[in-house]
Amino acid sequence: MKGSDLLVECLENEKVEFVFQVPGEETLALTDSLGRSKRIKIITVRHEQAAAFMAGVYGRLTGRPGVCAATLGPGATNLATGIADANVDRAPLLALTGQAALEHFHKEYHQYVDVVSILRPITKWNTRLYKADTIPEAITKAFRTAEAEKPGSCHLEIPEDIADQASRATPIPRIAGPEQPRPTTSQIEQAAQLLNKSKAPLILAGNGIIRARATGPFRKFLVEAKIPVAHTFMGKGALPDNDPLSLYAIGLPSQEIVSKAFELADLIIAIGYDLVEYAPSIWNPHNDKTIIHVDSTNAEVDMNYQPSIQLVGHIGETLTILTGQIKARSTNFAKSVRDSILAEASARSEDEAYPLKPQRILHDLREAMNHEDIVVSKHGHRNPRRNSRETGPLATPSCRRLRRRWIPDDST
Repeated sequence: MKGSDLLVECLENEKVEFVFQVPGEETLALTDSLGRSKRIKIITVRHEQAAAFMAGVYGRLTGRPGVCAATLGPGATNLATGIADANVDRAPLLALTGQAALEHFHKEYHQYVDVVSILRPITKWNTRLYKADTIPEAITKAFRTAEAEKPGSCHLEIPEDIADQASRATPIPRIAGPEQPRPTTSQIEQAAQLLNKSKAPLILAGNGIIRARATGPFRKFLVEAKIPVAHTFMGKGALPDNDPLSLYAIGLPSQEIVSKAFELADLIIAIGYDLVEYAPSIWNPHNDKTIIHVDSTNAEVDMNYQPSIQLVGHIGETLTILTGQIKARSTNFAKSVRDSILAEASARSEDEAYPLKPQRILHDLREAMNHEDIVVSKHGHRNPRRNSRETGPLATPSCRRLRRRWIPDDST
């Protein structure tokens, strides 16, 4: 079969459901092959950036790489923002881009740019295909790399002559992934001792809990430990907002009340936490916190993030082992901070004055929504005092803080 047909068979072998794309001349063979697939649905979008963002969201929600495709040159470079976003947000993604035939690479050619070099800094792995027979290996490696902790983006460039090239290769059978390591008994005991000795421990819950599908073990751990939880924006949903231990979300320096909880804490247990979610220099500026790192990979090196102990392995299994070794404690610390947050958020929630107060808008939205509903809000980083288009009540830092804090329960 020709290369594009082989590539689609490999995608089917990886259980791909959708390919988000803007078709182009150099990807006609791939589009035709996808059109003949009975398992994959093509989702055509108006701009390549949308294709990359849709693939990233698919990857984040399912844990399996979302696939996006674009043609050469401007089509490929338009994918870059979505590819970078998925890579930083730890969402598995595979980008497929077309390219001119190999015979044109030695000279200037219409819309030819070195896409592989452009995308290399924002992907976990990428490559160009020089032979159709290598497609099964490249697809398998791309999927394994994109899925592996921590997940991210991969990219394959397919010159149009390789897409048309004949091949006798076949897809590589799927195999089970490698098992994650487990913390040693000694490490678990050391972590338990640190937690039991601390007077005011605080959990920083990150997106890794949700990626690992470990919310069940996490909540069972909290039933025993009674430790308050502050979520990163991407960690929202690890614990419902209506749980007495929830201190809602942290992620903006202006969140004084939740920040105060970090100041009072003498030990931070970071679970599934990624430094890109909320910089340690903000919540541990003096580097005086005892830190326990619970994640699937070793901690990133950072001056303000130096764990006393690292529990590396599957987050759910680690928490299950740790549960039962932790002494329950008073929840007064969590209650006082939580009450302050609710008081601030509830102020003016029934104010009928115009212009409407953010608290009133959010209160009414909350009343109209069901427990499982999800709100997606646009969050800008422009200074409202320097841009007249963002000077209304919805542009204030306090409003942005409340919008983030009140994302519906159990949403991610």
